[in-house]
Formats: sequence, C-alpha cells, structure tokens
Amino acid sequence: MSDTTAGLRRKINSAGDLQSVVRTMKALAASSIVQYENSVRALAGYYRAVELGLGACLRESGPAFPTAQRKRKRAAGAINAVVFGSDQGLVGRFNDVVADYAAHALAPLPGPRVWAVGERVHAHLADAGLPPAGLFAVPNSVKAITPLVGQLLVESGMSRGRGEAAEFHLFYNRPSPGAVYAPVSRRLLPLDEAWRSKAAGLSWPKGNLPEVMGGGAAVLGALIREYLFVSIFRACAESLASENASRLAAMQRADKNIDELLESLNGTFHRLRQNGIDAELFDVISGFEALTAEKS
Repeated sequence: MSDTTAGLRRKINSAGDLQSVVRTMKALAASSIVQYENSVRALAGYYRAVELGLGACLRESGPAFPTAQRKRKRAAGAINAVVFGSDQGLVGRFNDVVADYAAHALAPLPGPRVWAVGERVHAHLADAGLPPAGLFAVPNSVKAITPLVGQLLVESGMSRGRGEAAEFHLFYNRPSPGAVYAPVSRRLLPLDEAWRSKAAGLSWPKGNLPEVMGGGAAVLGALIREYLFVSIFRACAESLASENASRLAAMQRADKNIDELLESLNGTFHRLRQNGIDAELFDVISGFEALTAEKS
C-alpha cells in the first residue's frame, strides 16, 4: 500500500513540474504573439507610404512602365518561392499545412526554386517532392527578421528590385480569426499590369500631387526594393505569430490534460491513503477488542 501511494506521489510531483513548464511556455508564446502582431501593425503606415510612392512613380512613367513583354518572358523566367515554417516543435501540423499548400501551388509551375525558412518545413518540402534550394533559420525575435529578409533577397536575386520577369512567391501561415492560422500565398513579382493599375490608382492624401526627383527609374527601383522588403518582413512576422499561436493552443491543450491527470491522480491517491488509514484503524480496533476480551 505504501509503495503504491509513494508511486502516486512521485507521479503527482512529476505532473506538477511538467505543468509548470507548460505554463511557462504558454506565457512565452502569448508574449511572442503580441510582439509579432505589434510589428505587423507598425509596418502598416510604412507600407502605405511605399505604396503611395510607387503610385506616384507609376503615374509619371505611364505606358513606359515595362509590362507588355512579361507574358512572353514568363516561361523563360526563373520562378522563386520562399516558404516560412518553424525550427521548433510543439506546433501541431503547422509545417505540414504550409508545405502541402506550397507544393500544391507550385506543382504546375516549371522548375521553381524554393527556399525554406525553418528546418522542419524544409524536411516536409523535400518529402513533398519539392527539395529546397536553400535553408534559413527562423528568426527568434523581431530584430532578427531584418537580416533574414536581406539574405532572402540576395539569395533569390531579387535585391535589385527591378520587377523583371522572374516570379517571386511567398507561402506562409497567417493568423486567422476562425482558426489558429491558415496558409496563404502572395506573388510579389513580376509587377504586372493589374498591380500597376492598382498602385497608380491610389489617391494622394494631399491636394498637391508629388513630383518624382532624381530620375524616375532609380526611384522606382528603390521603392520596389522597399516594397519587397516590407512584404517579406510582414509575411515572416505573421508566420511567427501563427507559429506561436499554434504552440499556445498546443500548450493550452496540454495544460488541460495535465489538470485532468492531476485530478485523477490526486483522487486515486486520497482514496488509497484513506483506505490505508481505515485498514490501520480496523487493526487497532480489532487489537483493542481482542485485549478487552482476554481481560474479561
């Protein structure tokens, strides 16, 4: 009996220690979600400024903006894609979902080059028949996103920001109100006629229209680089927010399961302990009754 209660006590202590770890991970995940969501909101104003600048350049360039040849060049242009995943576990099917989504979307395209952000999504892409051309570590903070974006732009050859025929796609998980996250994709390049019309149609917030200084082509290239940078940064931040949301959900389930386990273990422990106490009392009473019978 004592061995059984001692074993239960060890299990209860172990479950309590594990619950402390789980709750710490919950707090870290919740804190990280806020960090990355705040960074996405902070980018909104800058992204709007870049859009307005692009619209001003495109209004001045008019038909000179080279889009007519892109349909003919698409077959020969490289197709580049970046898939954002995770380096750590405890995220459920986070990597499976985005890897399957990217593999399905890229399957019809001729010879795509894919870069994986995260070891786990790298393995999933390889299993899906889409071996990545490169692997990048997942940033562990908002400050670490900027160097990653620079590396991605250089590695993929998009750092020049010329908006040529090469296609550039992003695949990542985005926080979703109806679920924890949902896989999405964005095609950043080429800047086709639909994109040009949308950017050129943005209304300037002031009454006087701006004038592009320093050469329209140079300014346009710089703004396209900023457009790529902000778009990739935002995709990475949203992916990290989704990853931590998935981890938070997993830790909440684990915390609930540990609560149920502790309740069951504590109930069993108290029953066994009470049974042991009852058995000892019965032994004392039986001994007392036996002594009383002998004296009488």
